[in-house]
Amino acid sequence: MTSAPLHSMTGFARARRSHAAGEIVVSVKTVNHRGLDIHIRGPEAADPLEASIRAIVKGQIVRGHVEIRISLPGLASEGSAPQLNRPLLDAYMKAFQEAADALGIDDEPDINAALRTPGMLALREEAEPEASISSGVLEALGEALAQLNSFREREGDEIATEMRKHNARIAEGAAEMERIRQCATEAFQSRLTERLKDLLKGAQLDPQRLAQEAAILADRSDIGEELARLRIHSAQVAALLDAGGEAGKKLDFLLQEMNREANTILSKTSGIGETGLPITELGLAAKADIEKIREQSLNLE
Repeated sequence: MTSAPLHSMTGFARARRSHAAGEIVVSVKTVNHRGLDIHIRGPEAADPLEASIRAIVKGQIVRGHVEIRISLPGLASEGSAPQLNRPLLDAYMKAFQEAADALGIDDEPDINAALRTPGMLALREEAEPEASISSGVLEALGEALAQLNSFREREGDEIATEMRKHNARIAEGAAEMERIRQCATEAFQSRLTERLKDLLKGAQLDPQRLAQEAAILADRSDIGEELARLRIHSAQVAALLDAGGEAGKKLDFLLQEMNREANTILSKTSGIGETGLPITELGLAAKADIEKIREQSLNLE
């Protein structure tokens, strides 16, 4: 079974389409986001295409902040230029001249004051784009999304490669901690014997009592279950990366669990002397690798 590609959530692409009226340009930019957040920017004439644009994007992108910019032939990308109301201006100038004549004053009208008259300047209404322009926009969008996903897939592969390296080190560290753990009971018993000898000053020790105390100490500091869960979660991370597809949110949950196990391992082994030092070092290294994977996973879809 072929795995689905992993995608990063960042990328940019632009596509163009020629038209008799000019050039259609559609650009798509994506950045990290917890869900799918689509923003469309362009002339009002492109508004009727919004539903189609959103449907196409949802079929290609699962998660991320998506910004789409559209430029249509002969139309500004953000609103339109104001249009002079010439009949109203002519009426204004005529009224001004009549008033000046009636009052017997010699003055010139203030054009700035005239332009501030309500209704003198109005935005030109944009017509709905013709069918050929609409199809051109959607074709350009499809091409831009294909380019974008190709880029996001390449970046996703690179991110996954780095994540696999860190995850492999976590698995290796867990195996080494397990090896050290196997020798821990004997170390605990030896350490307890020395402590009791100091307290009893050479008095005879009860072997059974000594074994019980060593077992209690070993149980309190045992990290077997935590190591087992850490290895299981590491294997699940590897499986998610191999399966591909939408992995970001699942990885976030697994990494939280792995970090919890690493913290418990460090807590249990912090007071067992030299025996716990190599485990502490390995536990801290595991936490560092978990954090590296978490940082990288934030950019995966």
